[in-house]
Amino acid sequence: QLLLVESGGGLVQPGGSLRLSCAASGTTLEHVAVGWFRQAPGKEREGVSCIHSSNITTYADSVKGRFTISRDNAKNTVSLQISSLKPEDTTIYYCAAESWTCGLGAGAYGYWGRGTEVTVSS
Repeated sequence: QLLLVESGGGLVQPGGSLRLSCAASGTTLEHVAVGWFRQAPGKEREGVSCIHSSNITTYADSVKGRFTISRDNAKNTVSLQISSLKPEDTTIYYCAAESWTCGLGAGAYGYWGRGTEVTVSS
């Protein structure tokens, strides 16, 4: 069974940065697409970024130029560097895996972590 665990969230000031990590166990992430999503309580789930097995990447318009996704196959992890943070980036961030194609729609992903919380506030 593929298990995903997010880490790296926390409290950060506007304009600051964090590095979120998605660690996998049970199955390698090397040959699947991995996505990052965010969802605040009471709000819709939003696709943030995804990375294909070929390492082609996709970003939501709201985070282009500020967020960077990458993978480390040796560590079996996928990371999301989030920078130039704004208060509206405050939410819980989730990683998901095993989409056939890299996309920002949540329905294509079969495995999800429990999330890591990011709070952007002065």
